[in-house]
Amino acid sequence: MVKAELVPLEHVERMILIIRGHKVLLDADLAIMYGVEVKVLNQAVKRNVDRFPEDFMFQLSEDEVGILRSQSVTSSSWGGRRYRPFAFTEQGVAMLSSVLRSPRAVQVNIEIMRAFVRLRQMLQTNSELSRKLAALEKKYDAQFKVVFEAIRELMTPPTKPKRRIGFERE
Repeated sequence: MVKAELVPLEHVERMILIIRGHKVLLDADLAIMYGVEVKVLNQAVKRNVDRFPEDFMFQLSEDEVGILRSQSVTSSSWGGRRYRPFAFTEQGVAMLSSVLRSPRAVQVNIEIMRAFVRLRQMLQTNSELSRKLAALEKKYDAQFKVVFEAIRELMTPPTKPKRRIGFERE
């Protein structure tokens, strides 16, 4: 059996992107995890294209590719990919297990499914926590207002302070 350490859960979670309102993994990231070339992964998908409807897999638009490039500082037009990447939803990743049949593919799929489930649980927990906090705020009066504000502040993701460019005078 293939070791589970091949694809750590945290590594998979960091690769999940939200594009067009869907949580997806890009073909290049999946190829790395599966231990195959992107070309091999995409050829396997194209040979079984009927298994991948648009809600399982879609090709990124030029605008989406441009946004990804600007966020991840990928290679220029003289290097890297010559075509737009494919994005696979959770169902598309599950379908990949029927197309890629290596022991590593099976193990990687298990870890990816766990990452999607964990992400879904975290999002659900956060929304439940917000609802409960709102109910408590309604129930108790102003005496706990400071406490509720502190809790809300802790729930919001931290923002990175912008670094000022240039020199500072002393």
